[in-house]
Amino acid sequence: MKSYILKNGLVNLKNLFMSNDNKDNKPHDKVRQQQDAAANVLRQKLIHLYNNEPEAGEELAKVKELHKKHSGLSKHQKYMEDLSKSGRSLAEIQKAWHDYYQKLPDKEKHEVWQEFYEQHAKRRRQQVEKPAEKIVHKVEEKHKEREQENKAARQPSTVSAKRKLLEKVAARARRNQKKSPAHALLFGLGMGTLFVFIILFSFFNERFITPFIRPNQNVSATPIIIDPTQAGKISKAPKIIIPKLNVEVPVVYGINALDEDAVQKGLEHGVVHYSITPNPGEKGNAVIVGHSSSNILNSGKYKFAFLLLKSLEKGDLFYVQKDGKRYVYKVFNKFITSPTDLSVLNPTDRVATVTLITCDPPGLSINRMIVQGEQIYPDPKKDKAGSVDVTTQAKPAELGGNSISLWQRIKNWF
Repeated sequence: MKSYILKNGLVNLKNLFMSNDNKDNKPHDKVRQQQDAAANVLRQKLIHLYNNEPEAGEELAKVKELHKKHSGLSKHQKYMEDLSKSGRSLAEIQKAWHDYYQKLPDKEKHEVWQEFYEQHAKRRRQQVEKPAEKIVHKVEEKHKEREQENKAARQPSTVSAKRKLLEKVAARARRNQKKSPAHALLFGLGMGTLFVFIILFSFFNERFITPFIRPNQNVSATPIIIDPTQAGKISKAPKIIIPKLNVEVPVVYGINALDEDAVQKGLEHGVVHYSITPNPGEKGNAVIVGHSSSNILNSGKYKFAFLLLKSLEKGDLFYVQKDGKRYVYKVFNKFITSPTDLSVLNPTDRVATVTLITCDPPGLSINRMIVQGEQIYPDPKKDKAGSVDVTTQAKPAELGGNSISLWQRIKNWF
């Protein structure tokens, strides 16, 4: 502000003097007096301005700043530097600087003030520029941070993926906590029912499942059954055919009836003829044993051979083939007895018969279902005598039954 007043005051003073010189020698006295008064005001302002030198403290700060920047010092600044190194107090430095300044001509005083204003202007520019630089720097840092966040969002790290997974698990846990006790009760009942079903299927399927399974063997000899005299087309494979039950299964011969394990092994391949009884086509009572049902997890495909044996009634026919011959039997007796009733192995009051034995009820070995048929074709009177006499043979402890259940197998393992 002082520089501005100084500059403009000098210009105005110069213009004033020039205007006075250009006027004629007879100016108006009043105008002349006004011009002199204005000039005197400017002179007083300039004198006052130059009489007050810059503060010594500010000059010292300016000198130190210039030293830091390795800039050259003016004559006045060099004088101030010498004062600062003289060891004087600030008051003594201020007085010495005042005396020095007062002795300077006006031109050099003007130089001192110019240096003072330039230094202040430079400081103001720095004060304006530094905040601007800081703002730009902060904007750039914010932009870099935003770019890094966008990059992390596009390529999620392992930590963020883990955090998201934990958040999902926590949300699911909160949803589960909100469920009513009825859900837990229904879940428990469902699991309990499934468990019971598995137990029944695994250990007791002979009783609860297999009785509803019907055998599906095809009777390939149905036309011959209608006319059993067509012996020329009879297969040599031993088998039993029960048209009413749609059953046609092999008959296994040569099994030791006293060895229950051997009997059970033979039942995997069909139904078993008791070797202690006569063969079909011989006089006497031939005995054939078959499964009504067995554990479906057991081996063999004839577990249900005699499942529907109880459906036979008196007068129904069944056929036994052996050695290329077919023997026709008519049912005359059906009853249920205990497994230890070995009398069913003995001859009947008929010439030639076949006794069919299976477990009852299906799937359990509690009782035995007995179906007896007498031979009606060919004429039984022409049959040869039986090859064995059952009355003289050793007999098993009980009649053949179902194979052991899965539960019994597990008990045997332990």
